[in-house]
Amino acid sequence: MRWQDWPPGMAERLRAGLCIPAHPLALHPDRTLDRVRQRALSRYYLAAGAGGLAVGVHTTQFAIREVGMHAPVLEIAAAAAPPGTLLVAGAVGRTEQAVREARLARSFGYHAVLLSLAAWRGASDDEMIEHCRAVAREMPLFGFYLQPAVGGVRLGVDFWRRFAAIENVIAIKMAPFNRYATLDVLRGVLEAGATDRIALYTGNDDHIVADLLTPFTLSHAGQRTTLRIRGGLLGHWSVWTQAAARLLSRAQTDEPGLLGLDAATTEMNAAVFDVANDSHGVIAGCHEVLRRQGLLEGIWCLDPAESLSPGQAELLSAVTARYPELTDDAFVAAHLHEWLGP
Repeated sequence: MRWQDWPPGMAERLRAGLCIPAHPLALHPDRTLDRVRQRALSRYYLAAGAGGLAVGVHTTQFAIREVGMHAPVLEIAAAAAPPGTLLVAGAVGRTEQAVREARLARSFGYHAVLLSLAAWRGASDDEMIEHCRAVAREMPLFGFYLQPAVGGVRLGVDFWRRFAAIENVIAIKMAPFNRYATLDVLRGVLEAGATDRIALYTGNDDHIVADLLTPFTLSHAGQRTTLRIRGGLLGHWSVWTQAAARLLSRAQTDEPGLLGLDAATTEMNAAVFDVANDSHGVIAGCHEVLRRQGLLEGIWCLDPAESLSPGQAELLSAVTARYPELTDDAFVAAHLHEWLGP
């Protein structure tokens, strides 16, 4: 599949900027898949204003592949999504596995794969680019710069220039949590001449608002070009999604004074992502917000060792009390029965 094969208008909507939550995993207490609440999460995100869903990614828990949940989770989200929803599936591992996962995603009607390179630590740029080209022959690529601190591979300007030159690359999620590395991606896209084709998305959960508001003006070949990050594909947007969609809409209009929300948003993210404990409770933190709203029954993860860190629950309560305008509890309460229904 090529991105040119997408439904009319989808590529344009992606480039204009979408709110794309990274989809969590709903489990029963015995850690089997809770299909009703998994579907309810997808319904919530789409009702809240999300323009796409990212499934089978870190927030969904990579271990779904080992316990037989990968295909069902992809299928549930695809079935819940109305026409026009951009469906992005995570693809991981070496080339054989990533190609197989891209084909699986395509079979469920997904439009692109978010390609993780974590399995390529220590490989050369040539090896990684060949891998990316192989997966791009199956599905349009949503590139992914994952921060090295949590398993990502350090990638320089040369890599991103070559990656951006692959015709079936349609977007890049920048999540190195590093301003220098974020600029490396932008420069690579610029030098590849791919600024019109590739949509730039923030994955920097620690700097969401600033990323969306900054005009990145770079010089190349004697000319200055301004690049903008138009949307986000974020684990942080798996919670309080209506507020996130509204924030994105406000950012796209360059609303005066909006930059003042950057610190508040980052403070809330620190609680959800358990930054004080090196992100040990990151997935459980997302689950806890959704549990409090009634969308999840509990905070269970596939790994029983993954849970909230000491003090994380109290920190979540504190930030939601400080910044209620960045939450959407009333919206969820008003519609929860619909999303949990048949």
